[in-house]
Amino acid sequence: MWFDRQDQRVLFGDIRSEDHTLCDGRVFNITPDINMDWRSMPFPDGHFRLVVFDPPHLVRAGRDSWMRAKYGVLGENWREDLRQGFAECFRVLAPHGVLIFKWADIQVPVREVLALTDQKPLFGHRSGKREKTHWMTFMKPGAA
Repeated sequence: MWFDRQDQRVLFGDIRSEDHTLCDGRVFNITPDINMDWRSMPFPDGHFRLVVFDPPHLVRAGRDSWMRAKYGVLGENWREDLRQGFAECFRVLAPHGVLIFKWADIQVPVREVLALTDQKPLFGHRSGKREKTHWMTFMKPGAA
């Protein structure tokens, strides 16, 4: 999604570091700047003004499928994992920080995912051929 992954303002984190060769011979690499688990990020509270949360959206995918390789797959406890992911995103956001959340409404409806956080999106839009990809913008509340 990034225009320039080398931009020094961007820090790409993923739990995976993998190389895949697709059936047509193309090579697909997952090379994050930092290996991390979005359920427990190695950053202090309020560290970022902007966070993009783009978790896997699949709960089922073939073991050797391109979709699993490219996007990852959610585990058995996906609801709790996403709940923790949202909590961590808001924890590492500064007051009034912005969270961009991306979700593909393919196997799990977006309403089920949004029920996992008490934060409400400000606005968003759908994209893709079938408008199944949701982009939402949240803003962390300021200090009370």
